[in-house]
Amino acid sequence: MEKRKLSFWEIWNMSFGFLGIQMGFALQNANASRILQIFGAHVEELSWFWIIAPLMGLIVQPIIGHYSDNTWGRFGRRKPFFLTGAILASIGLVLMPQANIFTAILPSLWVGAGMLMIMDASFNIAMEPFRALVGDNLRNDQRTAGFSIQTALIGFGAVIGSAMPYILTKYLGITNQAAIGQVPLNLTLSFIIGAVILIASIMVTLFSTKEYSPNEMKQFDEEKNNPIPLDTEQSKLSDIFSDFKKMPTTMRQLSWVQFFSWFGLFGMWVFTTPAIAHHIYHLPLTDSSSLEYQNAGDWVGILFGVYNLVSALVALFILPRIAQQIGRKKTHSLMLIIGGIGLISIYFMPNENWIVLSMICIGFAWASILAMPYAILAGAIAPKKMGVYMGIFNFFIVIPQIINAIIGGPIVKYIYHGNAIYALLISGFSFIIAALLVYKVSDNDEEKIRK
Repeated sequence: MEKRKLSFWEIWNMSFGFLGIQMGFALQNANASRILQIFGAHVEELSWFWIIAPLMGLIVQPIIGHYSDNTWGRFGRRKPFFLTGAILASIGLVLMPQANIFTAILPSLWVGAGMLMIMDASFNIAMEPFRALVGDNLRNDQRTAGFSIQTALIGFGAVIGSAMPYILTKYLGITNQAAIGQVPLNLTLSFIIGAVILIASIMVTLFSTKEYSPNEMKQFDEEKNNPIPLDTEQSKLSDIFSDFKKMPTTMRQLSWVQFFSWFGLFGMWVFTTPAIAHHIYHLPLTDSSSLEYQNAGDWVGILFGVYNLVSALVALFILPRIAQQIGRKKTHSLMLIIGGIGLISIYFMPNENWIVLSMICIGFAWASILAMPYAILAGAIAPKKMGVYMGIFNFFIVIPQIINAIIGGPIVKYIYHGNAIYALLISGFSFIIAALLVYKVSDNDEEKIRK
């Protein structure tokens, strides 16, 4: 028995929920630092608040992966999990910029950090089963295309989310100014719109995509003759630890690539707004409430939208073609180098408009980071273990972020003296290290795919 070859639109609909997930994720990435600063956080404290995000991923994704591997009900295997995650994430999106309404209970800063935690946990609940669903439903020869289409939808969603505050102010006249300690209306409305689109996009996937039954997945696994044996008994949650020890060689090799890739990404997400506000707009390090700072923050949203738009186009039209010609490893390495150069170039740009070029380069890397490691990994995992191993693989995404979160703030404060632009330089060099480590990875299916 062989998996059915899916059409472009079937793959598109299967991944469509990621558009809404990433729209919410992009709103968080581009604006959480600014919101936390509005509520009173200092620049060197930002990475400590952001540590919530990778911690949630470290805890949540393997557990969700395990249970989605071993759950089958009337609504399917993966669907109940990403629907639950979407609902909870939507609640966090609505409440984070409005954390000041809870000041009678806790300070706005702590409520905002709590909403950030809820959003991150919920995004992780939704994202891991989505990646496993692509691995479940696609044949080996369609996985690069499948993860590329998923990446494209991630990019389109992130473009909308990143640009939303700027669009509301620039074209609809909604104010981006507010009293000290208050989040501007354009941000609040953007988060509410993101929550609505998140739920709507998830529904498209829920009603358009069929999951294979457990018996069908078992037949696929037996025919694949995968080196990871199937257990005859139901897996236990504690098996996550033994699965970690038995992880495929390809996953171990990819772990180092992921470490340096995501160490760099975390630094970019946390410190881009204060870095550009100070280094490009020449604003004081302590300025986080002025109109000029809000304009800088809105422009960072546009810049993040640029790299996400580029990533969507690269994923759709470039990645699969280059990978077929030179292989997935060389493709991933090339894209990481381009992204590293883009991050480093921000330091040398004369004004905010030139940074668009930097973000174009970063978009190439982001497209590959979201697609190539998963396409390589999926060929090394047994179908029954797809969810738990995709969750365990997330360890190598969140651990570097946790490390950066712990050391990033003190480094910015005591070594960079508050100038966050140097954190972006380190992120660029981290991408280049990841690019070099790609060559140590074994891609089991590469020769089958390259014709």
